[in-house]
Amino acid sequence: MSIDLSLPELPVLHPRITVVGVGGAGGNAVNNMIQSNLQGVNFVVANTDAQALEKSLCDKKIQLGINLTKGLGAGALPDVGKGAAEESIDEIMEHIKDSHMLFITAGMGGGTGTGAAPVIAKAAREARAVVKDKGAKEKKILT
Repeated sequence: MSIDLSLPELPVLHPRITVVGVGGAGGNAVNNMIQSNLQGVNFVVANTDAQALEKSLCDKKIQLGINLTKGLGAGALPDVGKGAAEESIDEIMEHIKDSHMLFITAGMGGGTGTGAAPVIAKAAREARAVVKDKGAKEKKILT
């Protein structure tokens, strides 16, 4: 009779990390991450500007506010970006629902990123995701 002294195999854990690039600046940030060959991350871009989405290197693209903006952008109006994200929130949530950690990257000088990023962050918090904001402060959801 032999004794097995080997250690049991531990499961390899792979957290699901999603980076959502919102608006022009967020889309550019995601493109830079993709070009840097960043691995282990699920990338999504969301924009009101259809032409900017076409140029994105990201496979997962969300056209925000099709009915509101007709693909023409938010015109540097945060309220338009907010409304566009609210219109498209179900599609956004479909892309981030299985994430363990979510990073939202957006510029705060235009309409889409400024208006849509807070809508996405709030929806993620309500869905009990862990959200990192631009200051990288972790916001855990308490139940």
